[in-house]
Amino acid sequence: MNEMKDSFVAAWQWATREGVLCDENMRGIRINVEDVTMHADAIHRGGGQIIPTARRVFYACCLTASPRLMEPMFMVDIQTVETAMGGIYSVLTRRRGVIIGEENRPGTPIYNVRAYLPVAESFGFTADLRAGTGGQAFPQCVFDHWQEYPGDPLDGKSLAFTTATAVRVRKGLKPEIPPLDNFMDKL
Repeated sequence: MNEMKDSFVAAWQWATREGVLCDENMRGIRINVEDVTMHADAIHRGGGQIIPTARRVFYACCLTASPRLMEPMFMVDIQTVETAMGGIYSVLTRRRGVIIGEENRPGTPIYNVRAYLPVAESFGFTADLRAGTGGQAFPQCVFDHWQEYPGDPLDGKSLAFTTATAVRVRKGLKPEIPPLDNFMDKL
């Protein structure tokens, strides 16, 4: 097994750099290799045979483990007055934003609203917010964390499936996520 360790590591790096769903980096994954049956002839245990096979195994494992998409999230800090709070809430709700807090600056009529907003929903956010508040809200967006995208990318009716398909088309890949059979019959 030690003679194939480098090949397994190379396959792991390749598989996690070009994930099975959207050909994107994968994160938060662990696969335990519990059993390996090696060919008796050493010529058939080289990197050229092991790396593609191990990569297909890793992809098959990912597809059977309920994979999910991740999306980047902004921390949005909005300065506004109390009369514009309703507009802020409605704009953030429409864009899948989540308000995590609001506080009044002591001695002033200014409020600071903090929220999480998906980066994909941030395009045109400032203009939409200004229109919804009559120009009384001033946002600042900073990347904060990655969050699980809602829905199962393997379920044909979910938002995650639609997004994964759109990403695959944009990258010139086949629109459908490869079925598990693509990786199992070659092993």
